[in-house]
Amino acid sequence: MHSFLGDLRLLRDRRFALLLTARTISVLGSAFAPVALAFGILNLPGATASTLSIVLTAESVPMIVFMLAGGVLADRLPRQRVMMVGEFLMTAGFLALAIMLLVGWTPLPALAAAAALSGVATAVTFPALTGIIPEVVPTDRLQTGNALLGLGANASRVAGAVLGGATVVLFGGGWALAVSAAMFAVAGVLIAMLRMPPGDRSAAGRRSVLADLREGWREFRSRQWIWVVVAQFSLLVMAVQAGHGVLGPLLAKESLGGPAAWSAFLAGEAAGTIAGVLVSMRLRPSRPILVAVLVCLPAALPYVLLGVSAPLWGIVAGAFVAGVCYDVFGVLWQTAMQREVPAESLSRVSSYDVLGSMMFGPIGLLLAGPAASVFGTREALLGCAVLVMLPTLAALLSPGVRDLRAPRLEPASS
Repeated sequence: MHSFLGDLRLLRDRRFALLLTARTISVLGSAFAPVALAFGILNLPGATASTLSIVLTAESVPMIVFMLAGGVLADRLPRQRVMMVGEFLMTAGFLALAIMLLVGWTPLPALAAAAALSGVATAVTFPALTGIIPEVVPTDRLQTGNALLGLGANASRVAGAVLGGATVVLFGGGWALAVSAAMFAVAGVLIAMLRMPPGDRSAAGRRSVLADLREGWREFRSRQWIWVVVAQFSLLVMAVQAGHGVLGPLLAKESLGGPAAWSAFLAGEAAGTIAGVLVSMRLRPSRPILVAVLVCLPAALPYVLLGVSAPLWGIVAGAFVAGVCYDVFGVLWQTAMQREVPAESLSRVSSYDVLGSMMFGPIGLLLAGPAASVFGTREALLGCAVLVMLPTLAALLSPGVRDLRAPRLEPASS
């Protein structure tokens, strides 16, 4: 077993430090967006929950549609360059949203188009990020590398939730989105500074895109634990998109005090993910996917608390618990993927993972507004809690989920 200080030697590696810094700044930019976009849209003249649903769906759909293409690109081209392009696309999308809100020209199709550009950027960036980590981090320190990247990202989510909410309250959503755009630009420059050794992508260049996709699909479906958990998350993410994207902000506006209350919720969740990093850095379960699925069950807690009119402090505490669970799941899942899937197919398998996990997200966003109108906001949030728990329990029936064992690894010499 590695010592804690031995694992932290990763921070002295120039490439890992650059990747960590770029990812941390990029997530800080993203963390400004939920509060800024939600209340920037809801505060527009005549805007409703359905207006917000349309804009968020416009972001989510292109992310899903282009995710497989992002995986092929990241397995064919230098992943560093793919990530850099993704960060600059994010810059363009958020800058456009910021300018529209600041100048007061906010036609819904233009807002949706700018949001769609950021969705494409996510589709380009995420598979490349999953694939580049094993190129930078030694195999025996992958879990620590994922945890450290998570620590930086989660600290950014805490800071972004607080600072984003304060910026919205003091200056408005437009300025918060402008700050996001600047952070994505900085992250793109840092990624450009990575010096990665050239990889051999000649075989990939001779294959068709369709052949690449078929090969990635074979790798994906050959592992039961991957496709079962992805099926679980297709429903779980639908609930989270509805709850976090529309229903939670709507309830905050109706009865919790507005953007400050929702910022407190997001900050509590983000603080939980930091605590989750401290757990996941040292947690070495022999059955990592079984543990990862089990920790998804408490993620329903904040929706239950929102639905039963718990006090704000209790809701924030529930968000903290969910944050711990999300982070432990994420580190165990990413590490298992990076260890079990061949490097040359990893970005494509990751793209199938994200595509499957996110494919019902737009449905959750589209149904959230009407569900709040028909059933009530609190009742719809309780429905989200059920939609988190049922597929999680079903995933535990899979032998692949229960039986995957972590490999015994010898520490790399240093």
